[in-house]
Amino acid sequence: MILEVKDIYTSYGLSQILFGVSLTVDKEEVVSLLGRNGVGKTTTLRSIMGLTPPSSGSIRWKGEEIAGKPSYRIANLGIGFVPEDRRIFSDLTVWENLDVAIKGSTARGNFWTLERIFELFPALESIQNRRGGFLSGGEQQMLTIARTLMGNPDLLLLDEPSEGLAPIVVQQLGEQISKLKQEGMAILLCEQNAKFSLALSDRLYILEKGEVRYQGSVADFRKDEDAYRTYLAL
Repeated sequence: MILEVKDIYTSYGLSQILFGVSLTVDKEEVVSLLGRNGVGKTTTLRSIMGLTPPSSGSIRWKGEEIAGKPSYRIANLGIGFVPEDRRIFSDLTVWENLDVAIKGSTARGNFWTLERIFELFPALESIQNRRGGFLSGGEQQMLTIARTLMGNPDLLLLDEPSEGLAPIVVQQLGEQISKLKQEGMAILLCEQNAKFSLALSDRLYILEKGEVRYQGSVADFRKDEDAYRTYLAL
């Protein structure tokens, strides 16, 4: 496995959010982290990325302990984070948003180039001179993922990528994530949209109140009628 999260506890001030969360992601694997709003999905990703470090527990990346390391160090080690709020540079063009990421990725080589990005997201090529603030929600989501890929990560953390997007855009996004999976990209996908996630994932974890309540393969989950009925309404 390339990522091993073991028994992490994370809080915001006096508010405890995670209670002993453990999960793993292997090479070329897509893993879903499912659950309702407020159960700790985003906090789990932020803990891995070093944005909200856990108070206890272990996070190992390719065998190296990274819990407590600064976020920029974790990014340089090969983990890319796509936040729910996207955080594109609204005053910069699509090309400039991508160019900024190129300049910051020299430590990890140049596997992802503009040409490869435009192959995966052809819509971005035609609007590369448009400022980020004038993009639709779907275009912003594509740009955020593309910008993260320019850092050449080995693992993508995707936080609610389908949130707020029209069904046709969600379908297109699913196809693009599927292509990343086919290319061998490891992905930890944080979602409320169970149907979207299960179609893309190999395994899943379901969070409730900051704890993992279910884990297993997607194939086994679909066969487990009790679990399927209990959790599919997420």
